[in-house]
Amino acid sequence: MKRSSTVLALAATVAATLVGSSPASADTPYTVPTPATITITGDGYGHGKGMSQYGAYGAARQGLTFKQIVSFYYPGTALGETGGQVKVLISADDDRDLVVDAARGLTVRALASGRSWKPDVPRASRWRILPSGSRTQISYRTSGWHSGRTVRGDVQLSAGSRPLTLRTPDGPVAYRGALRSTFHKDTRVTVNVVPMESYVRGVVPSEMYASWPQQALRAQAVASRTYAAYEREHTSNTAYDLCDTAACQAYGGYTGEAASSDDAVAATARRIVTYQGATAFAQFSASNGGWTVAGQFPYLPAQQDPYEGTSKDYYGWTVTLTDADIEKAFNLENLTSIGIETRDGNDRDDSRDGRVETVRLVSSGGFDGTVSGEKFRSKFGMRSTLFSIDRVE
Repeated sequence: MKRSSTVLALAATVAATLVGSSPASADTPYTVPTPATITITGDGYGHGKGMSQYGAYGAARQGLTFKQIVSFYYPGTALGETGGQVKVLISADDDRDLVVDAARGLTVRALASGRSWKPDVPRASRWRILPSGSRTQISYRTSGWHSGRTVRGDVQLSAGSRPLTLRTPDGPVAYRGALRSTFHKDTRVTVNVVPMESYVRGVVPSEMYASWPQQALRAQAVASRTYAAYEREHTSNTAYDLCDTAACQAYGGYTGEAASSDDAVAATARRIVTYQGATAFAQFSASNGGWTVAGQFPYLPAQQDPYEGTSKDYYGWTVTLTDADIEKAFNLENLTSIGIETRDGNDRDDSRDGRVETVRLVSSGGFDGTVSGEKFRSKFGMRSTLFSIDRVE
C-alpha cells in the first residue's frame, strides 16, 4: 500500500480544545410509580466517534476543504493511498441461491479450479447459482429453470465493466464487480467482490445526502475508503471484509450511485487517512451532538465540535417508555427508581453535562445497580447516549 508521509497541519480555522474530563455527578433520580410513562429526550445520532457527518456538512458550508474537515476530525493524521478490491457481504440476499439478470459479457468463474467461461444461452433471462454440498449447480431461466453445469466449490459471476442486477428477496439491486456465492459459518452468503473506488461510489450517497456540499462528500469519501481499508486489513473472516449495512457502513451498489458523490469519489481517488504510516480506524457517525466521543486511538479524541448545528433531524428527539418496557428489557421485578448515575462531562452548552455513561435502576425485587448508557440506548433503539430523563409520570 502506497502512503503519503506528509502530515496534515491542523488549520487555525478548525482548531479545537481537547478536553480530558472525568465523569460528571448523577442526575436526580425519579421515583417510578406503577404504571409509569418515562419520557426521554436527546441530541445527536450515533456513537459520536471520529467524523460527524452533520458536522462535515456544517464545516463545508463555512468554506472548509475536505482536507481541513478530515484534519479536524482525525487530528494528527496524514493522507495516504490505497487500492485493490474489497469483499462486501450483501445482507439482503439471504436465501439459498444467488440469481442475476442475464447480461452481455456474463462470465462464470469456478473459484476452486480457477476456470472461467462465458455461458452461451441466448434466450436466458436469468442465471442462478445454487450450492449443493461441496458442489455448485449453475442454472438458467428461459420459460422456466434449466440445469446447466455443476462444478466443485464456490462460483462467482461478473460482466466485465458492466454492473450485474442481483435479485434479492427485497428486490433487484445492481452491483459493479463480481457477485460470489460462498459459505460463512455454514450459511450461504452473497459477496460483492468490487474495486475499492467502485465500492466507495456506492457508499458515499448511502451514508450522506448526495445534495450536500461537495467538500463534505469528499470528506465522506475519504472516511469511507479508509474505514473499508482498515476493515479489510484487520478482519479474520475469509468470506468477506465488511457488511453493507450501518453496522459497518451503508452500501447501495451501482443502484445507489449519484453524480455528485461520484465527483467526490473521483476528486479524492485512492486517498485514505493514515496515522504513523498505518491505515486509521476512521470512525464516523451522523451527528455527535456538539462534542466528539473519545475512541481507542489518539486521533479519535473527545473535542468540542464547532461545526455541528441544531438540525431537527438530529436534535430534540424523544423516546417514550413504560416501566414495563424497562422491566422486560433488564429482567426486573417492579421498577421503583430510575436515574442517570454518571455522564462523561462533555457538553457544549452544559444543558446535560455530557453523554450518559451509566443509568441506575432500582426494583422492589432487590436489584439496585447500574447499566451502561450504551446498553440502555441500544435496548430501546435510542439515537445516542446524549439524553436526559425529562418526566416520569
